[in-house]
Amino acid sequence: MDNTTLVLPPRLTASARTMREAARERGLSTEQLPTFQVPSGLRAEHIHAGPSFADVVAPVLGIALLQAPEDWLARLPRAFTQRDITLMPLRQARELRRPAFIKSPNDKRIRAMVYTDGSRLPEADEIDAETPVLVSDVVEFTVEYRLYLLDGTVHTGSRYAEHGRLSVGPLSQDASVFGTDLLSACGTTLPSAIVVDVGRTDGQWAAIEANAAWASGMYSADPQRALDVLLRSTGLIESMPADDHRFFRHSSPPAIRSAR
Repeated sequence: MDNTTLVLPPRLTASARTMREAARERGLSTEQLPTFQVPSGLRAEHIHAGPSFADVVAPVLGIALLQAPEDWLARLPRAFTQRDITLMPLRQARELRRPAFIKSPNDKRIRAMVYTDGSRLPEADEIDAETPVLVSDVVEFTVEYRLYLLDGTVHTGSRYAEHGRLSVGPLSQDASVFGTDLLSACGTTLPSAIVVDVGRTDGQWAAIEANAAWASGMYSADPQRALDVLLRSTGLIESMPADDHRFFRHSSPPAIRSAR
């Protein structure tokens, strides 16, 4: 089978279709798999898909995936979050008896939403009690932006919501400046390629969350510049920058594939 640069999952979002076209315009080959099974002989360097697909396919292909540390948001200075955020196991979050915004750090095992109290979270027999979750004060964001970050700079971005509702539009200068300030103060805590969502709450800019670029929708971000970030965020382990190895998804990185 011919070398494939970008692997895609069975079902494509509108954003994934745009990313596929951007890759083809650049002269890169793409392969959309019909299932989660990797065909014999498939050789690939990058993935654009959700975590469930990527977790199955990436190790088979010897591909490393970059993501922010699970406690990244919780460790940010409050000046960059404007709210209290704690990383804790699900069993502890279930003991909360106050409203809180709760989500999984790097996937969607726990639905991201405001829970009236911890008893509303999934039971222990549904999800492991030690599963880490981010627990945040409940705040309202008046506007939200997605920033594609590459090598310590804001590479492209898009507005995606206003007052909690989908509202796609251009990246604002203020959002970009906040992203630059965040990177200046905390850039070493992130991989070289990542997506960070930011927004305004009570008139202040704040980080909302970090997302893996290989699993993020681009909204109205520049497709080619978003592709730059995607291609850096996922690749053969032997080609990934040494400084990014600590940001590999999973505790054990995929095995190094033999030279081609």
